[in-house]
Amino acid sequence: MSFGTVIVVLAVIFACVALIRSRQNSQLGPGPGERAQPLASAEREAELRREVEELRERVQVLERIATDGHEARRLSSEIERLRDES
Repeated sequence: MSFGTVIVVLAVIFACVALIRSRQNSQLGPGPGERAQPLASAEREAELRREVEELRERVQVLERIATDGHEARRLSSEIERLRDES
């Protein structure tokens, strides 16, 4: 076996070992110091948090409207005012 053949065989062995380790690491999940979530997932979570906050505010407005004991005219003007705000 020539010296060049030994180098090629060793390179192939190292490449195979690196491929196997890469597959094993991807199956185990992120290691120490790596991000637990992809960036897109973190952005989606932030978007969902904003949406939940907006929905909470809407529910508070609806609760206030539903529990108000005032006449229909005041209720109608309150609804129109809230529509104008958004």
